[in-house]
Amino acid sequence: MSLINIPELAASVQADMVKWRRDLHQIPELGLELPQTIAYVSEVLDTLGIAYDNHFVNGNAIVALIKGTKEAANQEIQNRVLGLRADMDGLPIKEQTGLPFASLNENMHACGHDGHTAMLLGAAKVLQANRDQFAGTVKLLLQPGEEYPGGAEPMIKEGAMKNPTVTRVLGIHEGYIDPKLPKGTIAYKSGPMMASMDRFLIEIKGKGYHGAYPENAQDPIAAAGQLITALQTIKSRNIKAVNPAVVSITRVQGGFNQNIIPDNVELEGTVRALNDETRAFIHSKIEQIAHGIGVAMDVECVVTYDYKYPPVVNDATVTTEIVQSLEELFPGQLVEVEEPLMGGEDFAFYLYEAPGTFLFLSNPADIEGKFHGHHHAKFDVDEAYFSMGAATFIKATLDYLN
Repeated sequence: MSLINIPELAASVQADMVKWRRDLHQIPELGLELPQTIAYVSEVLDTLGIAYDNHFVNGNAIVALIKGTKEAANQEIQNRVLGLRADMDGLPIKEQTGLPFASLNENMHACGHDGHTAMLLGAAKVLQANRDQFAGTVKLLLQPGEEYPGGAEPMIKEGAMKNPTVTRVLGIHEGYIDPKLPKGTIAYKSGPMMASMDRFLIEIKGKGYHGAYPENAQDPIAAAGQLITALQTIKSRNIKAVNPAVVSITRVQGGFNQNIIPDNVELEGTVRALNDETRAFIHSKIEQIAHGIGVAMDVECVVTYDYKYPPVVNDATVTTEIVQSLEELFPGQLVEVEEPLMGGEDFAFYLYEAPGTFLFLSNPADIEGKFHGHHHAKFDVDEAYFSMGAATFIKATLDYLN
């Protein structure tokens, strides 16, 4: 347990965090290509004197180390490595907030990742200046591609969680992820907190013909209609009602004209589940249904199922310890999430590698009198709570590495 004043230290970097967030907000980049963002964050780390490697994911991710200098009570504490994660990518949305620091390009930080990065850098500044207050190591994991196609997995495959090996991991998502949460609270949940995010594509290959003579065609549109209906029975008739899952068809594409039956139709969609067994079951049912309807309708149905992000499953022990730790800082401001969310987050990959937990910081900001939601052109966050996010990282670090 540290004797330093964590809220005071977090408040001392509030202006820095606001500046960093606003600078990053003006240069949002997409996916796994973040050259401007990487250059900016690297410069900040240089200024703070924090050692880092920015060659992960083809130079689009950063792993930084802050090594404590305090003598550990035992070797087990000395060997502890706490991973603190922030994502850095934006979305292909044209910003409409009217903010003086609005995006200067056609993209937007419409999910708070600029704030995530700023809060982690704020915590890093405090921890770097107070290395004598902890033993072990803090590893900063700054990743691209959380929105898509996922930056955590390639970072892990390249060794981001090794050398030294992360023994616990923590992440925070700001904004208004769960609308039930009061502003100024931090939400937590043991076990499944967010769903997996998978993508499927069904290519229906038939034989086109004149629309007036369907008997001479192998109609992929008719088959698509059967598939759309049948796929909805996976959840309603094959999975227990108490087992949350979603199968949503989000794109239907095919055809050219009112009197032409096309050769091909595509169905694309998303699958959400809270465990890997349900994911695998849904995949198998999609394959089975597509094959059966293909045979019945005399078309070929080719299924591509992409396992994208696994479910976010928080470690019960870590979650309990961090919540108890944060209650000392924020009494009455820790709120347990009632039920898992069906949105996805690739923080899940880190939780496969080390026990950890993912938290929600509720700090929505209004534009034109209301909060417009994540992934919206008028999304914004209340920067006043950045010190709360930084203090969370700092407190979790000092308690774990002592």
